[in-house]
Amino acid sequence: MKDILLKTASSESVIHCGSGSFERYTQKYVGKQIFVITDSNVCSIYKNLLVKTFGNYKDYVIPAGEESKNPENLLKILEAMLGSGMRRNCYVIALGGGVVGDIAGLAASLYMRGTHLIQMPTTLLAQVDSSVGGKTAVDMNGVKNVIGAFYQPEEVIADPLFLKTLPDRELRCGLGEIVKYGALNKDILNKLLKTDDLFSFDFLSEIIYDCIAHKTEVVKHDEHDLNGLRKSLNLGHTTGHALELYHGEKSHGEYVLIGMLFELYIAQKLGVCAAQYAEKLKKLIFSVINEIPSFADIASAAEYALHDKKNNDDKISLIVPVSEGECTEIKLGLSQYTNYLIACSKELKGE
Repeated sequence: MKDILLKTASSESVIHCGSGSFERYTQKYVGKQIFVITDSNVCSIYKNLLVKTFGNYKDYVIPAGEESKNPENLLKILEAMLGSGMRRNCYVIALGGGVVGDIAGLAASLYMRGTHLIQMPTTLLAQVDSSVGGKTAVDMNGVKNVIGAFYQPEEVIADPLFLKTLPDRELRCGLGEIVKYGALNKDILNKLLKTDDLFSFDFLSEIIYDCIAHKTEVVKHDEHDLNGLRKSLNLGHTTGHALELYHGEKSHGEYVLIGMLFELYIAQKLGVCAAQYAEKLKKLIFSVINEIPSFADIASAAEYALHDKKNNDDKISLIVPVSEGECTEIKLGLSQYTNYLIACSKELKGE
């Protein structure tokens, strides 16, 4: 087990990584007033573990899936907390993937103006990315994460034991974020290129720490996404989110990979990313996701990119790779951006 301290101007988070961290670090909450927020899938698998670990506890279970990350469920969680008699010094435990972590974190930030928050991520994506850094949110009117707040968890317990019950699709989803970190960090990239099996439990257990360590360094220097450093973590996300919102047939991590592929194409066309480096990243992307879907109306999907929070004018902001360990921001008008997506889509189809 390894610990990482994330110290920002507003708070401190301790992230525990490695096998055995769940059993070791949950014991301190036994006997305290805790409120577990989880989803239907996680509850069906780990209900007995929760009872064994915490004994009597209060909880709220949301239906599994991104569609549950909405203002209506947020209010239901807050009503359940109030109805359960939760006090301001209670501990909100977010046990689940990114959806649970986002909505539970926002609920913890709002209830009585802030309670203790503990993130216990159960998916690969949540362990390497979304549980760390304090971003909380719900979606509204087809726009991702439009209602949210920065609210750091006091503790994150990232135990790979939860990976053992994940289907391959969930592993691919997490690998989407891991490949993103490879594009941002040359040491992570080298580990990804050298491994014989990206889906290996031992490999994933090790790389979780590396990704978290990279993210904490970024968040330390740009907790609230103000100076542009944290923007780098959105590599692949602008196009990924746009395609996810319009088509919605694959997981978030898979769309991040697809978004990276389209944005690599744009970066190459603009002369920002060298062909040799782009090919390394493409090789990684295709080693995780074998097939890129055919998007019938990619122009309509492109319009969703206009609502991305990273945009600060009428241009669409993209974070694209430049070289190993280096990325940059480019801005495109909607028409130019759409034309690039259409051209890339045709190239992928072999047209």
